[in-house]
Amino acid sequence: MGITKTGLFTENQNEVAVIAKALGNPARVAILEYLLKVNECICSDIVNELPLAQTTVSQHLKELKNAGLIKGNIEGTAICYCIDETAVEKLLKYFSGISEKLKEKNEECC
Repeated sequence: MGITKTGLFTENQNEVAVIAKALGNPARVAILEYLLKVNECICSDIVNELPLAQTTVSQHLKELKNAGLIKGNIEGTAICYCIDETAVEKLLKYFSGISEKLKEKNEECC
């Protein structure tokens, strides 16, 4: 694999790219949707909701947490997860900016 040159891009561009990469897997999208559906911190139920092994779910949770999309709290021997609104707000701001630019765009462009 090639070397990424993240230093050549803005902090915001790098943050959006990390979040987008984490969302690039349907299992991770399913995890986020499940967390939204239950609307509470979840400890072990996530594995029961997906057709994946515990280790695979754990890896997906790790990627989502590293991207800032979820946060985890330790409760006893379990880690409970919930959505981290900060990352969602960053994405919303990013896509709202794109939407505004598209509204201003010349209608005659491709």
